[in-house]
Amino acid sequence: MRRPSAGPEVPSHPSSSSLVPEPTSPAPLEWAQAQARHERARARVGLNLFWRTFFLLAILLTGCILAWVQTLRALEFEPRAVSTAQQIGSLVNLSRVALIHADAIARVSLIKTMAEQEGVRILPREPGDRFELLDGSDIGGRLAAELKRRLGAETILAQAVNGEPGLWIGFTINGDANWLLLDRERFTPATGKTWLVWLVTAAALSLAGAAAIARLINRPLKQLSFAANRVRDGDFAASRLDEEAVTSEIREVNIGFNRMAQRLAKVEQDRAIMLAGISHDLRTPLARLRLETEMSVADKAARDHMVADIAQLDAIIDKFLDYARPDQVELKPILLRDVVASCLYAVQQQPDILINDSVPPDLRVLADEVELRRVISNLLENARRYGKSPGTGVAYVDIAAKERDEWVLVKVRDHGPGVPDDAIGDLTKPFFRGDSARTEATGAGLGLSIVDKTVQRMGGVFALANTSSGGLAAHLQLRRAVEQPGSGSAARKSRLQRGNRDDSGGAALSSAK
Repeated sequence: MRRPSAGPEVPSHPSSSSLVPEPTSPAPLEWAQAQARHERARARVGLNLFWRTFFLLAILLTGCILAWVQTLRALEFEPRAVSTAQQIGSLVNLSRVALIHADAIARVSLIKTMAEQEGVRILPREPGDRFELLDGSDIGGRLAAELKRRLGAETILAQAVNGEPGLWIGFTINGDANWLLLDRERFTPATGKTWLVWLVTAAALSLAGAAAIARLINRPLKQLSFAANRVRDGDFAASRLDEEAVTSEIREVNIGFNRMAQRLAKVEQDRAIMLAGISHDLRTPLARLRLETEMSVADKAARDHMVADIAQLDAIIDKFLDYARPDQVELKPILLRDVVASCLYAVQQQPDILINDSVPPDLRVLADEVELRRVISNLLENARRYGKSPGTGVAYVDIAAKERDEWVLVKVRDHGPGVPDDAIGDLTKPFFRGDSARTEATGAGLGLSIVDKTVQRMGGVFALANTSSGGLAAHLQLRRAVEQPGSGSAARKSRLQRGNRDDSGGAALSSAK
């Protein structure tokens, strides 16, 4: 929108050749988006409290399981080897004694009976027999050593003879060498697969228990974190914690947090009531003072100056009321172009501001229409007061907007002298004034503070930056709204007309610094 100005002709708009304002340097919201993506990537890599607790418990339990497995294997190793050696030794000694004291006919019957009923075979050992000693595992070596101690040093323990597998024990009967063949199942130590199955089962059960414990421990902390975030956003009603918790420590923390939230809510309510009450009480004497000034002051110039001072005080009171406004807002999909148009209509009669508007007509944002109109109006008033181009007395303002992912980026920039870089961060602080603001002293220093607070209430981001070609740029990042079906031009026109009526009194424009 370009508004013709009354009075003397002013130089042309510095950016009249282009609808899109030149970019600022730096672009704070684009940098903020990149930083937010970086933070989200770091958050994905990092661990929250639940997973940290879970992994610590998992490491502890896994270490305990491995220690117990090694302990059981160590405790099982010696008794198993000794017990197996005792059984084999007893069987060899019994066989030897039975064969020594049996006659030839009974010996044959005895050997046959032992083979059929007990699975024990006694065979003569030939000099040409080829045998493989039992595997060299720890338990195998311990078993062989124990058998040699019990049966003699000439005892042989083999796992195969002449290619036939089994548990072969070589011993002598009256000087004759023999083999005692046993089923290998009599000596079957627990394999690595068996230990692995038990280890995996125990680990799975332990990890499930660790997850349950971590969830139980971190649930109160998660609820406390959520409640703290709600308090930070000003939603005190949704931040109440359970005061009937089972554990006494959690119960005391919840009770203390609830009392703190209640006191903060009371302080916030008292602050708003106090500011609103003071502002309301001041309006009556100001109105009476204005009436008396207009009726009793004869000098027209003095009367005009006094009326202007009273109007300035009234505008400052409006700023206090805006700053004390409650934090609750109603977010709806609205057309950004309609809100900007209503704000431009309110300032079109101002002779010291020219506005170049390049907002797309179909761009929708999720915002409170009244609050967003107040934000745009404050930014325009700030540019009109403090962003005038040097030597012209006119503020040239560009308004542009574009979509980016789920956000809408809005930029309101002037072509004035800008702000010192070290003061930009202080502009959104309440009652802070820049050099030009202190010189003119026409506001309460709450304009940009109200803008920042209002944008945050709507879930957006507000940032300021000097432009590379001079001037100050205000950046708004608002949530993008999906276009609703059936939203016709009649409804938009009605909202625009209503906004124009609301702004025609000039209440929307007030001090920004």
